[in-house]
Amino acid sequence: MSLLKVTDLHVYYGSIHAIKGVSFEVEENEIVTLIGANGAGKSTTLNTIAGLLNPRQGHIEFAGKDITTLKASRVISQGLALCPEGRRIFQQLTVRENLEMGGYTRPASELDTSLENVFTRFPRLKERQRQVAGTLSGGEQQMLAMGRALMSKPRLLMLDEPSMGLAPILVEQIFDIIQELHEAGTTILLVEQNAQMALSIASQAYVLETGSISKSGSAEELMHDNDVRKAYLG
Repeated sequence: MSLLKVTDLHVYYGSIHAIKGVSFEVEENEIVTLIGANGAGKSTTLNTIAGLLNPRQGHIEFAGKDITTLKASRVISQGLALCPEGRRIFQQLTVRENLEMGGYTRPASELDTSLENVFTRFPRLKERQRQVAGTLSGGEQQMLAMGRALMSKPRLLMLDEPSMGLAPILVEQIFDIIQELHEAGTTILLVEQNAQMALSIASQAYVLETGSISKSGSAEELMHDNDVRKAYLG
């Protein structure tokens, strides 16, 4: 049984049909990536799965449970977390306060352990835990956004454009961390414009074009697909 199963998803913004019958699955312990151009519907898909948008049609199952109509607060308590595009950290709060906000669904008795786990994964955050989050560098803010999502101890972590706006050396660091999280047992659904990097670490991939899946297969297959190479790999 798939950990996440999305079936015939249709999402609208008013009269605009943004997602048009998208279906895909994510197996436990996989990295699955959605690639595509700006406006293809990648972020809308993740936001709908996370409960931030309501689909007009279709079903979303997570760990065998229908979560299609659950609110975002209920979705995260099921074990599914979103690290959003643009990081969306709480700029005026400290690093530690941001992380504590990410753990609000967990019992208070687990908070210190969760914090230590995040600090082990991101030593820079431990060094700067009392620093105001808005003063961090772009790479540090991305680490904080990922750490905040991990505070809920998700079975599935959804990452929306984690490399956006980062220097190449920081992009490599972020993708190394994604691989480490995967190796530690976290299933990952990755939305990423850097198709080369995304396909290099994923097992399965889907190409979104104007709200529909145009291609799917193993990441290796799509890496060598002529259409994908021309459109996304340069």
